[in-house]
Amino acid sequence: MPTLLIHHAHTIATQDDLARELHDAAIYITNNRISFIGATAELPPQAWQADECIDARHHLVTPGLVNTHHHMYQSLTRAIPGVQNTELFGWLKGLYPLWAGLTPEMVQVSTQVAMAELLMSGCTTSSDHLYIYPNGVRLEDSIEAAHTIGMRFTATRGSMSVGQSAGGLPPDRVVEQEDFILKESQRLIEQHHDASFGAMLNVALAPCSPFSVSRDLMRESARLARSFKGQGVRLHTHLAENDHDLAYSQEKFGCTPAQYAQDLGWLGSDVWHAHCVKLDDAGIALFAASRTGVAHCPCSNMRLASGIAPIRKMLNAGVPVGLGVDGSASNDAAHMVNEARQALLLARVGRAMQPPEQRQGRTFFGCDLGPAEMTARDVLRLATRGGAEVLGRQDIGHLSVGMCADLVLFDLRSLSFAGAAVHDPVGSLLLCGSPQVSEAIVNGRVIVRQGQLTTVDLGPMLERHNALALQLVAGGR
Repeated sequence: MPTLLIHHAHTIATQDDLARELHDAAIYITNNRISFIGATAELPPQAWQADECIDARHHLVTPGLVNTHHHMYQSLTRAIPGVQNTELFGWLKGLYPLWAGLTPEMVQVSTQVAMAELLMSGCTTSSDHLYIYPNGVRLEDSIEAAHTIGMRFTATRGSMSVGQSAGGLPPDRVVEQEDFILKESQRLIEQHHDASFGAMLNVALAPCSPFSVSRDLMRESARLARSFKGQGVRLHTHLAENDHDLAYSQEKFGCTPAQYAQDLGWLGSDVWHAHCVKLDDAGIALFAASRTGVAHCPCSNMRLASGIAPIRKMLNAGVPVGLGVDGSASNDAAHMVNEARQALLLARVGRAMQPPEQRQGRTFFGCDLGPAEMTARDVLRLATRGGAEVLGRQDIGHLSVGMCADLVLFDLRSLSFAGAAVHDPVGSLLLCGSPQVSEAIVNGRVIVRQGQLTTVDLGPMLERHNALALQLVAGGR
């Protein structure tokens, strides 16, 4: 395998067990893993003979960021005028007819565009929740896109089985039969899921939501995933996203979303739920006790006016939490550093939105609040180690000897760091804006070099993507 040396790094934010931040430091990569990390002066002699050397003396190095929730096909329907000012259910009803026109090419190209945007913003591992399969679309369309662009990928086989005629939210024409969903789910796990250390591809099962699938499909999906014992096949869905979600759960199931998840066997260290904005105290306790993960999607929650998830309370209770950009049509971006920055700001503004009498003693929901509610280093932890834990990965998320070589470099000489990096390079990454990476390395391979993708030609891809976006919208009207 080619060897790679990153040397004289200004700062390396390792996110290791000691949360070390190293200066004038180096990382030596062999066989796709980190074989040395430490002071440049202490590099082994053979490291200087690496196949490629990157001088990082003006750069901040972090672990590759981990995105725990996305709908990549939605890159085709960003900023659609008719749904710019709607909440979740209205937004979905407006977009379902458009998404019914998706084709395999559309899914493949939009997945690459979404992954390119993620990579350029420092993300090296992403999940994707593809739950709509019209016109011959298959999960392989996403898998092939990830393989081409070089991103580490958790592909989830989403599904919808309860259409409007059966009391669900999606139109009947975009739902599937449950026996087919389960059969296809088993095929995908058997053909594509890789449980080995350093795997580039995992498969998870992800019935879309309580308002688009049946109890039986939720239970059978969990049974199927867990039948692959020791293979790390995980479960994912949306839960407790907004007030309408809560009302639907109470009306249809007579319980809270967390109680519904518990009843279906959808709590556990092999499960992660997206959003959880309306998770109550009892729900947080259930999640913490079972080590059930949460994908926090602050930009989408703000865009759809869903609310502010009680992330500090979850963390204090011991709930595993990672960050997700959510669908590109509800964000409308896929910039992981920006997502982390919004998580920081949204956690802080929660206190200011409460009545003064509830803020006495600087507490709310039993948690100490104010600007220290969430720090820059807190959200970097969520974006790296937190996301790795939520996706069940023990081989990524921090920079240590033996870990997969997934890391990104930010040029501290760029405009967004001016007057900031000279004081605190790590803090400035999260506080000062939305920088792009200069280099992104996935599994020891340079995927972004000097700000340019090395695996795909971005110009023609974007041109084709925009043509497909117009085609999709025109066909749905």
